[in-house]
Amino acid sequence: MKKTKRKKRAALLCLSIGLALILAALALILYNRWDANRAYEASEEVAAQLVEEIPVGGEQNRGQDPEWNPYREPEAIEVDGNGYIGILEIPSINLVLPVMDQWDYTRLKIAPCRYTGSYLTNDMVIAGHNYLRHFSPIKRLKPGSDVYFTSVAGRVFHYQVVSLETLKPTQIEDMITGDWDLTMFTCNPGGQTRMAVRCAAVS
Repeated sequence: MKKTKRKKRAALLCLSIGLALILAALALILYNRWDANRAYEASEEVAAQLVEEIPVGGEQNRGQDPEWNPYREPEAIEVDGNGYIGILEIPSINLVLPVMDQWDYTRLKIAPCRYTGSYLTNDMVIAGHNYLRHFSPIKRLKPGSDVYFTSVAGRVFHYQVVSLETLKPTQIEDMITGDWDLTMFTCNPGGQTRMAVRCAAVS
């Protein structure tokens, strides 16, 4: 009799633990979806504001301002206390995202960030969160895919994907070095590896 009661208690305990784990997993999934949607809405609002503020056709501005230089490092446009250096567009995966001027984990929750380098020196590295509507889709890119970056000065830089690399989180030097005009990277699911998309400028 006592053994039967113990077995029932053990079974109830296991059932309770199992339900608790299922509920915790469900809560995590719902939170991640909410967080991803929040990030998408935030970046979409910023992108819309940047489109309004970025001058159209960089070369056309030359006649309006004799000191204007499309190749100089422009100052970032500030939106809600954060600086943005331009807009990243990848037509094949329907991605249009603002890019912040500097990175940290808090900023990554809003939009992709410049990690190192610059589009002016052909060595820019952009980090993005693995959100569904941020940098998760870049894993589907293929060599030859077009990538465009519009600076806050209104100049459009055209790149094409050359290759995709899977790197370990410790391979930071490999991430930021090499003969690449643009690198975009994000964590793979689970966070054990990172996906780096290498791009070359199109002249």
